[in-house]
Amino acid sequence: MQKHPVNLQYPPDKLTSPIEDRLGAAIPGSRGRARNSQIAALESKHSPVPRRAAKSKKAAREAEELVSKATLKLRLLKRLKCTLKYETLAWQAGAKLVAGVDEVGRGSLFGPVVAAAVILDPAYRIRGLRDSKLLDRERREKLAPRIREHSLAWAIAAVDVSTIDQINIYWASKRAMEDAVAKLTSRPDHLLIDALRINFDCVQTPIIHGDALSASIAAASIIAKVERDAMVSAWDPVYPEYGLASNKGYSTPKHLRILREKGPTPLHRLSFAPVWTSSAPQEVLEFMLEQEAAAVSDEQLEVISQPL
Repeated sequence: MQKHPVNLQYPPDKLTSPIEDRLGAAIPGSRGRARNSQIAALESKHSPVPRRAAKSKKAAREAEELVSKATLKLRLLKRLKCTLKYETLAWQAGAKLVAGVDEVGRGSLFGPVVAAAVILDPAYRIRGLRDSKLLDRERREKLAPRIREHSLAWAIAAVDVSTIDQINIYWASKRAMEDAVAKLTSRPDHLLIDALRINFDCVQTPIIHGDALSASIAAASIIAKVERDAMVSAWDPVYPEYGLASNKGYSTPKHLRILREKGPTPLHRLSFAPVWTSSAPQEVLEFMLEQEAAAVSDEQLEVISQPL
């Protein structure tokens, strides 16, 4: 006797699918085409293939959620266009010296926060100005000397680690920007600043994502970035384990791992969570100990020299 194949996807005593049970068996001929297509559609809906597709879509959504905020911000900044729009509005309003102001190193775990102020020359256009985060190192280092050479005025200021830990990074960043503006050889009559106002007596225009929209702010971010990178890289031979020449003090996986293993250096920002939650602090530099010993010796000499 000939055996009929059994579809093991359904119970052995039932050779029709649950879909056919609901809609009736497939009907041959043109009169049953609508019913047959309906059965096929429902069976495809309940088949494992769509479930696998749903799982892959879910995995894709989860992967998108894992994208860091920094990556999302960079994607946004790349879509923005850096122009002289805000400078032109200030010039048309009567301003003569419009300064762009920006800081870099605010999110770093190591070293100072650095700010710059730049007054661009309206008669000279520097091509390629853009948010320093969107430019590679080679491009920034080519633009920085051009900015310094062709600007009407520029200045750079830094606030050290101890001050950052004392007054927090927000106020330290503002202080660095205020110091940079105060150091300009020409006093500006209008400031374009990335998203905030500072303590300086003149008209100010805070611009969200200003370093990606304003050429003056972009110029300030570039020279500040080049300056700070050089400052941090100079410490790489002193602390080679931390990879400062490559990460510039930011929280890369390697930097965080070394912090957990060796603890922070004297130039790490102890007020930042990844630093103060790391293990025991590293020993201070030898020259710092020598300076401290010299200071103590001076105090002892003063005490000895005082008359009884």
